[in-house]
Amino acid sequence: MPIKIYRPVTKGRRISSVDAFTDITKFEPEKSLVYAKKRASGRNAQGKITVRHRGGGAHRYVRIVDFKQDKYDIPAKVAALEYDPGRGSRIALLFYKDGEKRYIIAPTGLAVGDEVISSRNLVEIKPGNRMPLSQIPVGVAVHNIELSPGTGGMVARGAGLGAQYMALEGDFAQLKLPSGEVRRFSKNCLATIGMVGNPDHRLVRWGKAGRTRHRGRRPEVRGKVMNPVDHPHGGGEGKHPIGLKHPKTLWGKPALGVKTRDKKKTSWKLIVKRRK
Repeated sequence: MPIKIYRPVTKGRRISSVDAFTDITKFEPEKSLVYAKKRASGRNAQGKITVRHRGGGAHRYVRIVDFKQDKYDIPAKVAALEYDPGRGSRIALLFYKDGEKRYIIAPTGLAVGDEVISSRNLVEIKPGNRMPLSQIPVGVAVHNIELSPGTGGMVARGAGLGAQYMALEGDFAQLKLPSGEVRRFSKNCLATIGMVGNPDHRLVRWGKAGRTRHRGRRPEVRGKVMNPVDHPHGGGEGKHPIGLKHPKTLWGKPALGVKTRDKKKTSWKLIVKRRK
């Protein structure tokens, strides 16, 4: 996906860039695989804000993406590559030989007309094919990895991401994740071959506040420019420092760099090396 830069005729255009969408082959989603997204605006079932700075944004349809790919040993042909407003990567529309249609995350190198397959046995090592980690050769890049067998892919699903297959020892496979963490997965977990497509997504510069509002993000305000009644960092004259031993959240808890991972988490035993 190339990034397009316009001639800077306005201040917003001067520092912004956009996705060129040259890899898209179909611009209207499959009607049977979408539903209207209900707006929550960062609120829970009680109507209380649990995630701040959310609201507004363009109306979107949610694409139903198949993260399990559990139609085993049935070949599917890639009918189209589409844009998904809910993620940075592209999605591929698959037509299975039995007539069913599904969306999957499109890996790098997947093209219209290619054939992909999901199996519990060894199949051809090419982008888009899915199989257990026990069947994949060591050294291959994979994405959309299951945390436990049968749950569907949860790891390495973002645009341009992938995990490196490091080793297979006993009942576990070791993968180096995009964060740098080396983690053990059950060898029966499924993974898809290749890296997630659209790696240039991270290079897009939004340029102005309006484009961020279109994405459903409301303005954020620094605590140090607030009043003391509104934030622990507030108060003082002029551009002052926070004046505390360490930064705090709006509710007075330590922030910025504080480790929040639960020390009693059961998955600690699966982590071989922490991320940097």
